[in-house]
Amino acid sequence: MGGKDAQEGQWPWQVSLRNNGLHFCGGTLISQKWVLSAAHCFISSVKASSITVFLGSYKLFQPDSNEVAVAVNRIIQNPSYAGERGSGDISLLELAKEVSYTDFIQPICLPDSTVTFPTGQQCWVTGWGNIAYGSSQPSPRTLQGVAVPVIGSSQCKGYYQTPTSSGTSTLQINSDMICAGYINGGKDSCQGDSGGPLVCAVNNQWFLAGVVSFGDGCGEPYRPGVYTLVTYYKNWIQSNDPDVSVNVRDVIFTGPFVSLYNMASPMYVSTLQLTWILLLLNFL
Repeated sequence: MGGKDAQEGQWPWQVSLRNNGLHFCGGTLISQKWVLSAAHCFISSVKASSITVFLGSYKLFQPDSNEVAVAVNRIIQNPSYAGERGSGDISLLELAKEVSYTDFIQPICLPDSTVTFPTGQQCWVTGWGNIAYGSSQPSPRTLQGVAVPVIGSSQCKGYYQTPTSSGTSTLQINSDMICAGYINGGKDSCQGDSGGPLVCAVNNQWFLAGVVSFGDGCGEPYRPGVYTLVTYYKNWIQSNDPDVSVNVRDVIFTGPFVSLYNMASPMYVSTLQLTWILLLLNFL
């Protein structure tokens, strides 16, 4: 939510997972035969045989010569998966056949297990999810992207352990999670984005930082999006997909760094207005 239409081919690792033809989750292409997604996307009666992975997708349900549909051979859930809003929310999908890379279908690079993501690092989350939590409006058909800053683990833990007026849940933030979003909300992943990528760039090379996992509503203040931290599971990913090794990099993230406050948010504007009013009152 709070994003904008992507350009076709801008996020060539983004995939659409469809169950009997209907989009239900996102995913990320990591090699010619493997896609990474969230474990919670497959906790119901969803079977591999009913899932089709659409690669190179841009506008959902509109035929596109750049799009390729591939069946799923099997789903591998991480054995540590602890249920919705818990640890281990990551899964691998083995495609029924290898895909050929094009300008519109490319794998994402994976950061090595020692790589860290500093607070304020600008990243992007993409998908076809809802534009607002619980919205009755249809989800966008065109792939969306929104820039969000990384929020430090201790800071994120503090937010999720503090009830708020709009989001009353208190949730555990664990070491296999990474948070991204704005303190005052407004830009976030949402329902339908689950399993999709949180990506960050260094010198125009993109890396998969997280997998869309959960939140408390969408875009709520003090409730940033929570993602499964890919570096935590790099060895598990590599053990199941040895071919991904060619895309693993050791990298240092050096920005761009952005404010943790969404300056376009009405809440941010209201705060500025209140500050000016208080200053003016002091001079009266």
